[in-house]
Amino acid sequence: MLELDMALRRQLTASAHHLNPVVTIGKDGLAESIISELDRSLLKHELIKIKVLEGDRDQRTSLLEKICLSLNAAPIKQIGKILIIYRINPDKKNVETTALSISKSGFKPKRKPKPAQRMKKALPRK
Repeated sequence: MLELDMALRRQLTASAHHLNPVVTIGKDGLAESIISELDRSLLKHELIKIKVLEGDRDQRTSLLEKICLSLNAAPIKQIGKILIIYRINPDKKNVETTALSISKSGFKPKRKPKPAQRMKKALPRK
C-alpha cells in the first residue's frame, strides 16, 4: 500500500472534489470484476472515487484497506460512503509533479464582487 504525506493527500482530496464515483460497490461486496474495473480506472485516471452502498463505517474502512492492498494504491480519504484512492500511473510522471498538475488544472470559480463594488459598477459616473 502506498503511503503519502499529509500535504499531498490534502491536494489530492481537493482535486477529487469535483469527481464523480467511477465504481459502485453493492451488497455483493468486493468481487474480482470490481477489482479489475478499479485497476483499469486507476490506470486511466490515477485518482478515483468509489461509492459503497452497504455496510457501516468499520466495514467501509476495512474495504478501503483491502482495495488499497490488492491494487497497491494509497487511501486518500473516506467521506461517508465515498472512498477516494490514488495510484501512480507508471507511464506518467512521479507523484509530486502529477499532484501539482492536478491542483493547477483544477476548477477554480471566480470570486463574486463585493456588494459595494457591484453598486459602483451599476451607477453611471459623472
